[in-house]
Amino acid sequence: MITKEMTVGQVLRTHPQTVQIFLELGMHCLGCPSSTMESIEGAALTHGKKPDELVEQLNKAIDQK
Repeated sequence: MITKEMTVGQVLRTHPQTVQIFLELGMHCLGCPSSTMESIEGAALTHGKKPDELVEQLNKAIDQK
């Protein structure tokens, strides 16, 4: 399960199928250094997204595996 406290990098490493969700939401800097340290919550807020909604979308993506 993905939480908003996890880092973007951690989510991408453990659940690569989430890449498409990030890209669809305009979060294109998945390989940038900040992705290894920035939380899902922080990334969502930076990109004008609601953290809880992002977490919900990411968890749906990993459940569809």
